Amino acid sequence: MAKNQLKNFAVFSGIAIQMGATIYLGSLLGEWLDVKYDISEPFYAKWVTLIAVFLSITGVIVQVTKFSNK
Repeated sequence: MAKNQLKNFAVFSGIAIQMGATIYLGSLLGEWLDVKYDISEPFYAKWVTLIAVFLSITGVIVQVTKFSNK
């Protein structure tokens, strides 16, 4: 495997890990808010997780765009 390919693999692996961590932390925050405000339905969990997914996809698009412009 060439050095450049290994670097590309590391960059895209980092992007995937960052995306997963953002969504996971968003879901934890939403669940915590549901418990804190004693909501019986998972209102905050759904919305905060959805926002985290949106933010992570936006972050991936920005990073891939920067990477492809190099």
